[in-house]
Amino acid sequence: MILNKCKQNPILKPNPSNQWEELCVLNPAAMYVEEEKKFYMIYRAAGNDKTHLIHLGLATSDDGINFVRESDKPLISGDPNGLDSGGCEDPRLVKMGDYFYLTYASRPFPPGQYWREDKEYFGFKPEYGPKVLVWNNTLTHLAISKDLRHWKKLGPITDAHFDDRDVVIFPEKINGKFYMLSRGMERCGSGYPNKNPAVWISSSDDLLCWDNYSLLMDGKTDWEDKKIGISTPPIRTKDGWLVLYHGVSSKDDAYRVGAILIDINDPKKIIARTKDFLMEPEEEYETNGYYNGCVFPTAIVPMGDDLYIYYGAGDKVICLATCKQSELLKYLKEECHE
Repeated sequence: MILNKCKQNPILKPNPSNQWEELCVLNPAAMYVEEEKKFYMIYRAAGNDKTHLIHLGLATSDDGINFVRESDKPLISGDPNGLDSGGCEDPRLVKMGDYFYLTYASRPFPPGQYWREDKEYFGFKPEYGPKVLVWNNTLTHLAISKDLRHWKKLGPITDAHFDDRDVVIFPEKINGKFYMLSRGMERCGSGYPNKNPAVWISSSDDLLCWDNYSLLMDGKTDWEDKKIGISTPPIRTKDGWLVLYHGVSSKDDAYRVGAILIDINDPKKIIARTKDFLMEPEEEYETNGYYNGCVFPTAIVPMGDDLYIYYGAGDKVICLATCKQSELLKYLKEECHE
């Protein structure tokens, strides 16, 4: 079972006309709005400046392949005086009721051009903390909108003791609780059941305060033995919650893609999990970028039996892969049962 990469890839490239997105676009959230017959994409972008300040932009499409930018200005940027002043990264999107909920990773200071050996540091390290400033760690934030164009920031939803990203929220309550999947980098090693960074699950009554963290899954095979993280928000299927995840290998540091199926009534129970990866970096635009060897899905959009999977490639461009939902579910149930 493999995912089929779109022949038109990359489907979104950097825009040299706008400084804030002239260097790279990647790792988008996406959703199809049935009432408008339109795909919405909220994408990560940065310009060619030393700080590498990251913004989120908005593009739309009628066919899910050909996207048009909605504005020359960012959709969402960090608050210069806030905890997200270092930029807004790697959004994931779900809809509950009449509102859209967006999770995005952010740092208190810009990360600098992280792929360069001579990258600069743009923050400060107060003697007494807090840790999130000293280490410029990631917190994941939540924002809400009714139209995907106007957003209200609700602040961080992850624990400031951890560098926590790859956060997705289940798009409905399960047994009276909201559930979230995340990857806290320090939740591993001594005192934890997992050796390396892995996926944890937590619950909430209000979407802002999360607790009862427990390990959901860690890396098992050689293509995911260094670390894993959730890629796409869960989608409800007749067989369970379908989720894509990424794994990084200690052998080549490449990002590859797998899938899990979670029990529809028990989000802590994995029904099936791929043993082999579904997608790996192969094309030039995936192997030659600011991170060489990276396919990083952040959105999965069901269109009938087709799944549109949007991913960042090489930390530089945005691409599309597809598959049949029925075929992926069959593969998971018949060949990947836990």
